[in-house]
Amino acid sequence: MISSTSSKPMWRIAENSAAVLFGSALLLGSATPALAQHLEKQFTVQAHPLITVHNPSGTVIISSWDKPTVAVVADHSSEKVEVDAAQVGNRVDIVTHLLAENISPDELRANYVITVPEDSELQVHSDSGSVAISKILGDMSVETVAAGVDAEDIGGYMVVQTVGGSFQCMRCTGRIEVHSISGDLRLVDDHSSNIFAQTATGNILLDGDFLPNGVYRIKNYSGPINVRFSAGDSFDVNATSLYGKVDNQAKLVPPSHPNQRPPRYAKSLFGSLNQGRAKLELSSFNGTINIHKRD
Repeated sequence: MISSTSSKPMWRIAENSAAVLFGSALLLGSATPALAQHLEKQFTVQAHPLITVHNPSGTVIISSWDKPTVAVVADHSSEKVEVDAAQVGNRVDIVTHLLAENISPDELRANYVITVPEDSELQVHSDSGSVAISKILGDMSVETVAAGVDAEDIGGYMVVQTVGGSFQCMRCTGRIEVHSISGDLRLVDDHSSNIFAQTATGNILLDGDFLPNGVYRIKNYSGPINVRFSAGDSFDVNATSLYGKVDNQAKLVPPSHPNQRPPRYAKSLFGSLNQGRAKLELSSFNGTINIHKRD
């Protein structure tokens, strides 16, 4: 008995097989994502290398290890940008190049994981996305437009400037200077002797140690300034909100010779907690200043 399949002409069988294969290829093609562009490079450096990063969009993660080596891992999916890393002397430059015009936000995105020696100095610029830096002892500057900045265990002089990005520094021991227009600022469990934090409309939290002879200056236009303290802390405080209010839970000793008098319509607070070893200056235009005891 001859089967029905064998009764079909050979050209018809070949045609059907080609159609099946073509359909399968279409299905596989639609399920396969665009190939990602990947870069891995390593550079041997001397002590105190300088690392510069320019990335318009995406995540930048920088951490340290105990090797005299800078390792760069970068990924992106668009052919309209290119990631590159190059060494000049004791400097490593890491940059995202734009290869076309009218690039969409998704096409612009590139992600970096960078590992550097602990004593590295950093210069980072990122417009959008996020920047995370941990366990770096060298000085650094970070500039962003909308990218948030998270820092942990930083020991050097850190300068951060953002437009709308948030900033958080945890367990940082070096000098900190941060400026923002609308980003929230959080300084938590820090052991720095010099902090300056300023934002226009964002919220500010200062919840760290007040070191002897430390200077802590916090400013904003609106939004709350929240300061947390313990009973054993020691600082002089000068807090003024021009059109807002000051809410204080610290048992302060009034200054014997006040050297500054705010406008009579402003809400202000002057005094010392314990020996007044640190200096705390808080100022706002119409925001609320809260000086509250830690739970």
